[in-house]
Amino acid sequence: MDNHSRMMKVDHIFRLLESEQGHMEWYPRRDPLSELVYTVLSQHTSDVNSLRAYQTLINVFNTWDQVGSSDVDVIVEAIWVGGLARVKAQRIKEVICVIKARRGNLDLNFLADMPLAEAKSWLRELPGVGPKTAAVVLCFSLGMPSMPVDTHIYRVSRRLGLVDIGVSVDEAHDVLEAQIYPERVFPLHMYMINHGRQVCKARRPNCAVCILNRICPSAFSV
Repeated sequence: MDNHSRMMKVDHIFRLLESEQGHMEWYPRRDPLSELVYTVLSQHTSDVNSLRAYQTLINVFNTWDQVGSSDVDVIVEAIWVGGLARVKAQRIKEVICVIKARRGNLDLNFLADMPLAEAKSWLRELPGVGPKTAAVVLCFSLGMPSMPVDTHIYRVSRRLGLVDIGVSVDEAHDVLEAQIYPERVFPLHMYMINHGRQVCKARRPNCAVCILNRICPSAFSV
């Protein structure tokens, strides 16, 4: 299937999911650095634990500058509930220090004025920041058309035939973005996550009630 055909299919998917889940508007969730830190904390843990770790972290420290200048052990204690605390603490401290060294401050809102590819590249140059983390920051904080691909979106997009077999999760970010109108990136991201969690589950997808089952090549065969 060529990219034009996939864009037409994505348009159909978008309309069906929107009809089921309702219209969805973008809203700024957190400032860019806070979103970056939260995304690091969310790796390899549940949403509940990552949020608890994030809340504890911002309660212990008044500013991200304080986090960057603090001992790693203090950060570890604050985020312990989130799991992999030492790895994440070191990563958060390092990212903050690198941003401060590169920019002289911790304000990442300047990324909104850059072309999308350049903004992605800038973030990906930070230690431990890959395509998903960069996309989350740009999409959720700045409203830029960067498509974060998590396990749910990767699974759903592969079953729908939007991402070919052999395309990695990291590669899927750019593959999917090329098929989506920019103004639809955020809502489609949310629609597909919800769909993956509620209907197109990893085990026993509920194809019988799936609104996409007539256009899904994997329907009733997974």
